Amino acid sequence: MVNGQWSMTNEDVLKLFRESGALLEGHFKLSSGLHSTGYLQCALVLQDAARAETLGRALGAALKPYGATAVLSPAIGGLIIGHEVGRALGVKAIFAERQEKALTLRRGFTLSPADRVVIIEDVVTTGLSTRETIDVAKASGATVVAAGSIIDRSSGAADLGVPFRSLAALTLPVYKPEDCPMCKAGSPVTKPGSRA
Repeated sequence: MVNGQWSMTNEDVLKLFRESGALLEGHFKLSSGLHSTGYLQCALVLQDAARAETLGRALGAALKPYGATAVLSPAIGGLIIGHEVGRALGVKAIFAERQEKALTLRRGFTLSPADRVVIIEDVVTTGLSTRETIDVAKASGATVVAAGSIIDRSSGAADLGVPFRSLAALTLPVYKPEDCPMCKAGSPVTKPGSRA
């Protein structure tokens, strides 16, 4: 907390990832289908209640000006941080999950045209999951006012169509599978993400 406000620097956030063993190095297939030399395993950071609350409060503070009435996250990556941001903002936090490969609201979750929604993700690389989640909210008639994530891996390139806030930015190399030097060298790829 700085001057009574929850805020974190880029280095504060990355320090939590390093301390948690959540900044992995190797050859990874990301949820986007791209390959990378690095992977952020947010679940390792968020398994600690105090760290999850700290990150949620900081991201909630960054998104508070948008006047959200609900938080919507994609399952699985956005579940915990979405809940923590919802708690920080004092609004409901729900999630969309895949059914027949498409994100949808299930479990009795609903949004209405009166809802002002922020979309919360753990990591944004291409923005695909976030855009899919935005579409779920819009299909319910809700207004998406902003999106947020713990980490922005897009180098600022992810076009989400709404204001976007992240707690930290991290640029790690990404490759199309056909251009991946690790694949060309015969290095086995690991798929640690949540999208099958």
